[in-house]
Amino acid sequence: MSNDPEVQVINRFISMIEDIKTGLDPDVLASWYAVIESDAKSKCPSNLVSTIMVRQDPVLPMKFEFKASKRAVPFVVEAIENHLNEMPFATRLYFQKLEEVISHELTGSKPSTDAEPNVISP
Repeated sequence: MSNDPEVQVINRFISMIEDIKTGLDPDVLASWYAVIESDAKSKCPSNLVSTIMVRQDPVLPMKFEFKASKRAVPFVVEAIENHLNEMPFATRLYFQKLEEVISHELTGSKPSTDAEPNVISP
């Protein structure tokens, strides 16, 4: 490796691009879903373990179904939060959005999207 600053910057960009490219691979997502499912199940009471489930669609490998009872959601959110820093960048964004969707489903509100402006009525 060279100590040339330009080479170091280029290598950092290459690393970031590889991280983004592999972060949304179905196998990578499946492995992180498994980690989160396992962590959430280990932290929740035994009567809630069976209510936490992840299923990957065999036909559409990028499609996942995540099920958790309302009482298990805090354990799932905690598991996601505990592992975000370990995830590749794109995977982290994916699971942050999943966390947002789960929270909004729990409260009954719609998750925000960039296409919809937030309007506050008096």
